Amino acid sequence: MRSLRFLVSRRWLVFFLVVVALAYATWWLGRWQFHRLDDRKHDNAVVERNEHADPAPVAEVLAPGREVDADDEWRTVTATGTYLPDETVIVRYRTRDGSSGVDVVVPLQTNAGPALLVDRGWLATQNSGAVPEDVPPPPTGQVTVTGYVRVDATGSSARVSDGSTRSISSEQIGPAIDREVYGGFVDLATEDPAAATPLELAELPDLGNGPHFFYGLQWWFFGVLAVFGFFYLAYDEWRGGPTRGPRARQSVRSSPPSTGSITPETYDAAGESKKAAARPNSSGSP
Repeated sequence: MRSLRFLVSRRWLVFFLVVVALAYATWWLGRWQFHRLDDRKHDNAVVERNEHADPAPVAEVLAPGREVDADDEWRTVTATGTYLPDETVIVRYRTRDGSSGVDVVVPLQTNAGPALLVDRGWLATQNSGAVPEDVPPPPTGQVTVTGYVRVDATGSSARVSDGSTRSISSEQIGPAIDREVYGGFVDLATEDPAAATPLELAELPDLGNGPHFFYGLQWWFFGVLAVFGFFYLAYDEWRGGPTRGPRARQSVRSSPPSTGSITPETYDAAGESKKAAARPNSSGSP
């Protein structure tokens, strides 16, 4: 058997450091997935609580120029006012079940003063072809709206150009329509009176926990596998390996002899062969 000095060789030290780094990375990634699972459970609990809470007046939850509190997202609010169809904003590139479409955002001028951005729903159409004139009109006159509070989008996708955007942000839509608006927006749940041609209402969030638990286990399994592989290879090296140990030498000694044949030496002339027949003498007599 060999000693363990090979573990301090350069090759094994590098191998050890690689395994340590890999094990730490998989441990960290597993913890990250489990943290995401905890966040998902918290968000689901907030959504479930807010979905089942009694509707609140919009002014109790939202305010102009104020960001939506994360714990208020998906809370149900009500507002009464008049829709402003001439200031409709089209939200492009929204797909459902593989079909192209747009969301239709119409400001509701509330009786309290600020306008409330209402995502009235989804309309199947070409992502780049819809304009406000193409969408079914909202109810006219006084309308009471009930909807789910949503947080503003951020980034370049929220910019408004020619009455359209790719994501909804009150910070961008308010200046574009030159009105004071509540922070955030709402996904329509009901409106009274109802529209003659309703749109497809927003889909509620999935309250499942997602794949984070199994992803976390996967990462930790990879880490354990890396550590096990290191110790197994170290043990294999210590005992001499399958090609260097006593078993290998024994197999060489016990190998059967070669079965190849030796080709006999031949001569071109019959007289040069030791087994050639005696030639007759020159007299021709026996």
